[in-house]
Amino acid sequence: MSLLPVRRSVARHARPRSRWHRPPLIGLVLAGLAAGSLTTAASADTAALRPVMFVGNNWEGTADVLQPAGGFAKIGRVNMVPDKAERLTEIYLNPIKLGFFLGIRNGPGEGHDQLVDDLYSSPDGTAIVASRPSFADVVSIDIATGAVKWRFPVSGFRADHMALSPDGRRVAVSASTSNTVHVLDAATGAELGSFPTGDKPHENVFTSDGKIWNSAIGDVYTALDGPGWDWTKGDRKITVADATTYQVVKVIDMRDRLNAFGRSDLSDAVRPVAFTPNESKLYFQVSFFNGFLEYDVASDTITRQLELPKNPNTSEDRTTWVNDSRHHGLAMNPAGTKLCVAGTMDDYATIVDRAALTHGPLVPAAKPYWSTISGDGQSCVISESGADQITAISFATGQKQLSIPVGDHPQRIRLGRAPTSWPN
Repeated sequence: MSLLPVRRSVARHARPRSRWHRPPLIGLVLAGLAAGSLTTAASADTAALRPVMFVGNNWEGTADVLQPAGGFAKIGRVNMVPDKAERLTEIYLNPIKLGFFLGIRNGPGEGHDQLVDDLYSSPDGTAIVASRPSFADVVSIDIATGAVKWRFPVSGFRADHMALSPDGRRVAVSASTSNTVHVLDAATGAELGSFPTGDKPHENVFTSDGKIWNSAIGDVYTALDGPGWDWTKGDRKITVADATTYQVVKVIDMRDRLNAFGRSDLSDAVRPVAFTPNESKLYFQVSFFNGFLEYDVASDTITRQLELPKNPNTSEDRTTWVNDSRHHGLAMNPAGTKLCVAGTMDDYATIVDRAALTHGPLVPAAKPYWSTISGDGQSCVISESGADQITAISFATGQKQLSIPVGDHPQRIRLGRAPTSWPN
């Protein structure tokens, strides 16, 4: 199938394709966990809340709040950095913090501060809990007032991907530079526990058997991107921890599994992932690869792979790919029959039949960087970071449905809840 390359001139903010990009984070939420962000505490006044979709605009420091399905109409926008002046003063008065802050701006931020990486609803649905990489923290912002309800500085100097527990009460966040995952009370910001990871922890996923899976992607910011330099990228592994005791119960090194599968040429840096509804299979993307692999949890083996088309206009110089990504963004429909893949450096997204591992139409998109499911489960929604918009694609047909403009450099998209009375 031929690929129609995106015409970047139509993007509202044309940007040069730098190898630096906000950390790609790995990521993807289970279909069930996406729905889990709609769960509130028993004391919540659910009649006063409505389901929404949050879009984090990383370079702008805002969150767009949209209808979660249908026309994805805009409801409002929340400033996620109301304390920006205070944070900047704190950073500029500390030479070490300033060094890391400027490193993030000039490295993964492509000349921009990274102000919203990941975001979820608070347990009562009245606030947005977000990780802010440049400020090395997690905050809860009151949707109605815009005030900071609580703030948790992570260990080290950068916050990254998060995950919300199925009951909506806990949030796990990766602290990139300290190789740690913190687990916080989503209502108060109090730390409940933590566990160690590999180098540069990235994506987190809560599973129904009471575990937290974390993927460490290693040093994706270096220019040593040739296959011969793969050994310099650090300790990349999946760390599985108990979600109650926060003790590590298993470590999975995909290097051995990839070698056994016959793909010793692939990186073992696991990026976005998607579990099947029964969590028996894990689908995952890796650095530099235009496709994904299937991992059987019970047998602890890689069982299948799908290599997707390359865009002929994409440079084969791997140092030009954002944070070692080629494809970054993976979501599964609630039935577990379809996968939605964001082909970040190849400027497309596509729907894949999971049983046959065949892909549908290649939907042109400007540097798509994340994918999730719509509130009704009928669509895949991708963030087009190169065009400042989100785009919905039908799981049934694989065709584009519509695009909605959002803020500067949309990144994570999550389902959540917001007060019905907001905005006034």
